[in-house]
Amino acid sequence: MIFFDVITIFPEILDSYLKESILARAEKKKLIKIKFHNLREYTDDRYQMTDDRPYGGGSGMVLKIEPIFKALKAIKLKAKNKKAKIILFSPRGKVLNQQTIDRYSRLDQLIMICGRYEGIDERVNKLVDEVVSVGDYILMGGELPAITVVESVSRLIPGVLGVLDELKNKSKARIKERKKELKEHIWGFTDFPQYTRPEVFSVDGKKKWRVPKELMTGNHKKIKEWREKHTKMRN
Repeated sequence: MIFFDVITIFPEILDSYLKESILARAEKKKLIKIKFHNLREYTDDRYQMTDDRPYGGGSGMVLKIEPIFKALKAIKLKAKNKKAKIILFSPRGKVLNQQTIDRYSRLDQLIMICGRYEGIDERVNKLVDEVVSVGDYILMGGELPAITVVESVSRLIPGVLGVLDELKNKSKARIKERKKELKEHIWGFTDFPQYTRPEVFSVDGKKKWRVPKELMTGNHKKIKEWREKHTKMRN
């Protein structure tokens, strides 16, 4: 069983999603365990303030280190697992990929910190093992990244999907082979330009945008060559 501990100020956002469908069944089978930790419960003041104004001025609020530290301490005191990682979601982190998810699936426990507002006190970085980003864009918080990690990791746990998934083979050779398959089949991480009717599209009655002639030949070899030539990694 792998334990997912999610630290957030909005546990209800996650609960309604992660407690349903396949993940709910996986919990009943004791294949995974998802627990939400409301950061407000680790504050000292009666208003349960988890954020404050940034030093040096600026807009927005910053999550404080104190409640996060207390939450982590409480989770680790109760944990009996040795193979654990603490990750913090941030646009500045290392971009998540399948190899990282594969590595997480071998853990006993994954503790995730969901940021909010303008950011998190920089010192929190010293409390975590990894800083992770789900892409080169900025979200309002870390709850969606947490859902992404829970789903991606859970599907690699034997018995969760109920069927054998080729991504469960974690050998380096299989990962290399998988990359080759993705490129050959042109789906998943790579793509080529797609066209449909009309054959000619007129812009302002002057410019004419045409479907590449190679795609109009009906010659499968030429079409395949054109697609391979114009295939590129998705951003």
